[in-house]
Amino acid sequence: MGIAAETQFHVLAVDDSLIDRKLIEKLLKTSSFQVTAVDSGSKALEFLGLQEEEQRNHHPQEMEVNLIITDYSMPGMTGYDLLRKIKESSSLKDIPVVIMSSENIPSRINRCLEEGAEDFFLKPVQLSDVNKLRPHLLGSRTLLEI
Repeated sequence: MGIAAETQFHVLAVDDSLIDRKLIEKLLKTSSFQVTAVDSGSKALEFLGLQEEEQRNHHPQEMEVNLIITDYSMPGMTGYDLLRKIKESSSLKDIPVVIMSSENIPSRINRCLEEGAEDFFLKPVQLSDVNKLRPHLLGSRTLLEI
């Protein structure tokens, strides 16, 4: 497993649509990201919550989430709600969040960016969009500032 030596950034992808989830997963893996895909905001928070438990015991690096990419329109908790919950949490607020949506609504985009989203992608998400994620990754910023 030679690849494992290279730091793989871990992205949590959130989308209620199976097709969109598969697409973003494929794009992220093509860009050599490690991906965990979930189908709702509550599952994402559950994963992030469980992750803290894990970290106290062992392998802190293994499941660290370096970035979250979430769909905006989802039943129950929207991507905007998820973004707010993450930014309100002292342990999660540093994780960069990128929102994606199939609708180009400037007021919605601005609201997400004001709440702390790093970027807003219009669907269908392209490989060129995924490549824009790198500078936002948690853990990569420090490298850029030197």
